[in-house]
Parts: sequence; structure tokens; C-alpha cells
Amino acid sequence: MKNTRATYRYAKSLLELSQEQGQLEACKDDMQTIVSICKGSRELRLLLKSPVVKTDKKLSIFKEVFSHCSTLSMAFITLITQKKREALLYDIAESFLSIYQKSLGIEKVILTTASPLHEESREKIVAFVHQQGVKAIDLVEQVDESLIGGLILRMGDQQLDASIKKHIKELKQSFNKNLYIKDF
Repeated sequence: MKNTRATYRYAKSLLELSQEQGQLEACKDDMQTIVSICKGSRELRLLLKSPVVKTDKKLSIFKEVFSHCSTLSMAFITLITQKKREALLYDIAESFLSIYQKSLGIEKVILTTASPLHEESREKIVAFVHQQGVKAIDLVEQVDESLIGGLILRMGDQQLDASIKKHIKELKQSFNKNLYIKDF
């Protein structure tokens, strides 16, 4: 997600407008749909960034693709398309979801392990995160076999790296230091 000023401002404005009109949940669902559609369709992502396709044509395509979206979300999509900001639609939708979670006090926690976790281990990690002062979490689990073992836990701008890969890297760096001191 590109966290530019424009994406943040558009997302925050949409969040505030949807709260005022009482359509926050519908708008959140629409933004989740936009993110999932954009992730699944390379052609749509290319269309969003294409300067060759005219605005009117893009609007008609968006109305077909996002036909199930609420009127507020469609008006928003139309507005950013008319302002030539449609290339930011995916990033705006991701920013909206991030701001929405922060407004509810939900922290996104990314857990990367070498193999899938058992339920008992997952509960211990969630308990550890709660001990750090986070009340509600959105746990995203990833598997990266290159870690060999251990885990990497990311909460906001903090990271706990307890992987075997990191320890091996640190060990290599300590062996590369020349501790030999000439004594003559």
C-alpha cells in the first residue's frame, strides 16, 4: 500500500462522510470488495493506471465492475475518476480499511512463521500481543519456509524477529569480524 498524502486524505474523507451518512459498514464492505477485486485482476489494475483509456470509458467499466457497491461508494469512485485520481483507487481502499480498523482500536498484527501454527501456539502469541497493550487485533498469518524456524511478529512499526534465519545471519556476521590482534 502506498501511503501517500492523497490516498490518506481521500480515505479519511470517505470514512468521515460515510460516518455522517450512517453508511460506514456498507462503505467498508465496498472497500474490501474493491481491494479483493483489484488484487485478483491484473487487467483492472492496469486499467486504473492507464492514461490511454478515456475517463468516460473508465467510468462505464467501473459502473459495471462495481455495480453492487453502495451509492456513496459509486459516487466516490466517480469523483476520483473525474479528478484523474483513479490510479489511486486500490491504495485509497486499503488506506480506508486501515483507518477504519484504527478508529475501532483494532491493530493489524502480521505473524510470519516457517510452518503453519497450531491453535495452542496461536493463542500464546495472541496473549503475548495483548500483554503489549493491544486490546483488539487482526491477526494475519503468513508462512515463509526460508525462516527455517521461529517467527517474525510485526505490530504497527515494531517488529520482533525470533527466527532461526536471523540467528544464522548474526552468527555469520560475528564470524566475519576479525578478532585477531597483532601483538608485536
